[in-house]
Amino acid sequence: MSFLSRLICFRCCLGVILLAAVANAAATPHLIAYGRAMTVQWRLETSDARPIPLKIRALLVDGHAREYFLDAPHEVTDRVFAIRRVFRLNDSLPEDSANPRWQWQRGGWFLVDRVTGRVSALNLPGFDAYYSVASWYRDYVAYCGVSDDGKRIYEVVAQNNHRKPVLKKTLPAENSIADGAGVDSACPAPLWQRGPARVTFEPASGEKQTFAIRGQVVDVVNDTVETEQDEDASK
Repeated sequence: MSFLSRLICFRCCLGVILLAAVANAAATPHLIAYGRAMTVQWRLETSDARPIPLKIRALLVDGHAREYFLDAPHEVTDRVFAIRRVFRLNDSLPEDSANPRWQWQRGGWFLVDRVTGRVSALNLPGFDAYYSVASWYRDYVAYCGVSDDGKRIYEVVAQNNHRKPVLKKTLPAENSIADGAGVDSACPAPLWQRGPARVTFEPASGEKQTFAIRGQVVDVVNDTVETEQDEDASK
């Protein structure tokens, strides 16, 4: 066998070995675990507000802390689950550079894949880390979202892996965020029912409304007002 033939054979064997190693690494599940629960203080924006204790845990991927989260994870499938993120924000002023100040803040929701170890942020339209409270069922999440100017509140149902919300309905003006509104005050956590899947919103002002969810289709159960489609769809 010539030198060139041996070189080609060597490269082919090396390629097969590398492909097998990559395939084996990709197929190996990652070790997902939770750290020990600890309590931190969430300081609100107003100076006279008392800090709110949050019980949080670390999300460990292969023994390394990837994120911190609060509340119980929601099991979407036997492979994927959702968590509510918390993080530390640098609250230092320029003159505080020698002694940096860090504050814990609530964030949005993340999806975690047990097999790949991937942690990805969920894009939830209008979800506000201060005013919104989420309620999960299967791969759906329902909550009251808030417009950028805080003057409108939406009833929202979003589904994993879909950019367009299943439901986005504007509530009457009297449901806008008032000055001094408290935590999770956009509306109470929506209530889910199964068989068929239904979700009920009960805003502070106005009648409660129930919607039947079938895939990406929404049927109004006890409200005659048409649901508002995603504003971006018409742009």
